[in-house]
Amino acid sequence: MENKKNNAFTIMKDDSTDGHGGYGVGSISLENISPVIVDPNEHRAFVDMGAMHARSEVERRVKFIPNKADVPNGKLYWIVWVTVERGQNGPYYHGVAGSEIRVDRSIKRAFKSMPEHVTHMEKSMKGHVIVDHMDDASKKLLADFLREFNPDMWKNASEELHQALPEANE
Repeated sequence: MENKKNNAFTIMKDDSTDGHGGYGVGSISLENISPVIVDPNEHRAFVDMGAMHARSEVERRVKFIPNKADVPNGKLYWIVWVTVERGQNGPYYHGVAGSEIRVDRSIKRAFKSMPEHVTHMEKSMKGHVIVDHMDDASKKLLADFLREFNPDMWKNASEELHQALPEANE
């Protein structure tokens, strides 16, 4: 239990090989993935574990519809799936993949592509970096958040992540 405190990116403890032989044995553990919400409207980024079950702060109290055109005035948010692994130099950001979400509170409607979110979550777990489609302001918010959240995990991250989310003065 004490190892949970040093890694706020841990979402749940579920050892699929603990020997109980029941439901979920052999399934992929989501232990090292966390959703980071990037809100370019309020210039902030934060971990919101509710996004694991589509219950994040930005997803609550709206009905999701499958057509982006039906939410023309929706505010842009990103749910960025961040996977943490442990390497020889310690923990590092392994995979980072951002998925768009549009929310219009005035009509209580929102858009997100569930297939994209699932794909990006899986790709993050496999170590992919998928942020090219994000706007520059959102990428900067994400980069600043990851750097400040844990400078060592940032330092230990791949060159690919560093190139995808460069510092402003680089």
